Amino acid sequence: MRFRRILIANRGEIALRVLRACRELGIETVAVYSEADRGSLHLRYADETVCIGPGQSAQSYLDIPRLISAAEIADVEAIHPGYGFLSENAHFAEVCQSCNIAFIGPTPETIALVGDKSKAIAIAREAGVPVVPGSDGPVRTEEEALVIARKIGYPVMIKAAAGGGGRGMRIASNDVSLVNGFHAARREAEAAFKDGTVYLEKRIDNPRHVEVQILADSHGNVVHLGERDCSLQRRHQKTIEESPSPAVDDAMRKRMGDAAIKLAKAAGYSSAGTVEFLVDGSGNFYFIEVNARIQVEHPVTEAVCGLDLIREMLRVAQGEELGFEQKDIEFRGHAIEFRVNAEDPDDDFRPCPGQIGLFVAPGGRGVRWDSHVYSGYRIPSLYDSLIGKLIVHGENRERALAIARRALDELVIENIKTTVPLYQRILDHADFLSGHVDTGFIERYFH
Repeated sequence: MRFRRILIANRGEIALRVLRACRELGIETVAVYSEADRGSLHLRYADETVCIGPGQSAQSYLDIPRLISAAEIADVEAIHPGYGFLSENAHFAEVCQSCNIAFIGPTPETIALVGDKSKAIAIAREAGVPVVPGSDGPVRTEEEALVIARKIGYPVMIKAAAGGGGRGMRIASNDVSLVNGFHAARREAEAAFKDGTVYLEKRIDNPRHVEVQILADSHGNVVHLGERDCSLQRRHQKTIEESPSPAVDDAMRKRMGDAAIKLAKAAGYSSAGTVEFLVDGSGNFYFIEVNARIQVEHPVTEAVCGLDLIREMLRVAQGEELGFEQKDIEFRGHAIEFRVNAEDPDDDFRPCPGQIGLFVAPGGRGVRWDSHVYSGYRIPSLYDSLIGKLIVHGENRERALAIARRALDELVIENIKTTVPLYQRILDHADFLSGHVDTGFIERYFH
């Protein structure tokens, strides 16, 4: 079945990104929006727009009945969830399915399976994919947590099974901090995800965060599209991503890619997704989770592979087979993405909503700017602070860094604080320039 009309169940830059891919394929689009997003740029380009409620996410972008009602009224055949919000919600995917609306993503069963991190780790173990030492599944009591922590050795990570974005996560270095962190992580996970289940992992000191992009169809074909290094983070959330990783050579890339494909096949995965790993100082990698959706940082993979991942998601959701095999994938050059957030990096990354004054996007060879903002746009205080993504691509890392410096200098966003000045300082840091970074880099040098 070829889609004639789809609904985009998201906002901001990802809604505009999906809309553009649909327009290139000749697919009509229906954009939903909350009352706080009446000025959003993607509404100007959609074939139809539907207001789904007030600004609060729980009454708009997270309200499944409102989204389904909008989809039925607009007579769409499919829904693309973007990232965040309901993109990894198995119940939402199941409701779409029961209403004869295609969910552009994995099946509800697969989302539920890989979305539970303890179950995903069990699948990885069974498939022979390296995992971080830890509990075999959910940890129910503090007594059980103490036994496991003493066995694998401190420090340990307490993680929410249904978690993401650093929520429901704690570090424990001894018995006292373990007990306190165990209960705190459960409370936070329950509040954030309505699921207080947690599990334990051995903490890998100063790791790199490296993820592998996969594409799979419903006919059993799976390929990987190389890795992205996402080690530069603040509060466990990514800031700068690049592909290829400075720490990964061809042999390691093949091992990680093969591991990601094995895991995807074991989980019955289809659509675009990401298999995430921690890499230690010796080059060992350990599976940590699957993100069953498109990622914020997907443009860096598109830059080095020459593929449109949203287009591929749409094709797969229509029942088509992948049009290429692993041997057909070629990696060209080096790409880096900078997430531009409306935050003050000099004030503990405090969100800075408000009205943008003059806005000038960077351009030129090797530059891509994905954003929904413009001069005069008012950034709501109710949502994530991401306002744009700067993606640069060059024939090698040195060239990509030079383009990044120039593009960051060109970017003008007046009247609000952004993370751009931080990135300009990072581009002057010797360790970043040499590729010697880990997940604690920003906290260590720029907190």
